[in-house]
Amino acid sequence: MNTGIRIVALLLFSATAMLFAGSPQAKEQTAMTTVRVRYMVNNLDPAVEFYTKYLGFQVKQQNKPNFAMLSRGNLELVLSTPFGPGGAAKPMPDGRKPEPGGWNRIDLVSGPGGSEILLEDPSGNPVELFQPSR
Repeated sequence: MNTGIRIVALLLFSATAMLFAGSPQAKEQTAMTTVRVRYMVNNLDPAVEFYTKYLGFQVKQQNKPNFAMLSRGNLELVLSTPFGPGGAAKPMPDGRKPEPGGWNRIDLVSGPGGSEILLEDPSGNPVELFQPSR
């Protein structure tokens, strides 16, 4: 994999930043150094293998078979199954149950800012790989 390729989770980072910006902690903290994103996965082992083998994440913490926390730089990726004892498996107030999901773009798109491609992890979560223009 080209070393210039960086993982960009634009929508997730944007949503996290918007939620964080409205919190009381935002007034006290001027810079966020670590971003944490949770993905629901159907099966923990293939997801951990995918993110560590192909995208350069390191396992930071793991509680099989329902939870793993991976890291790469300032990104912490929390992988949870939609079943098990953890809070991530609990239904939303409207009754919807957590589940993996996403969409896939298999063609490489290039523009003035760089090149990008979307792919799916083993549970169908979208991952965008981005290489900026030089």
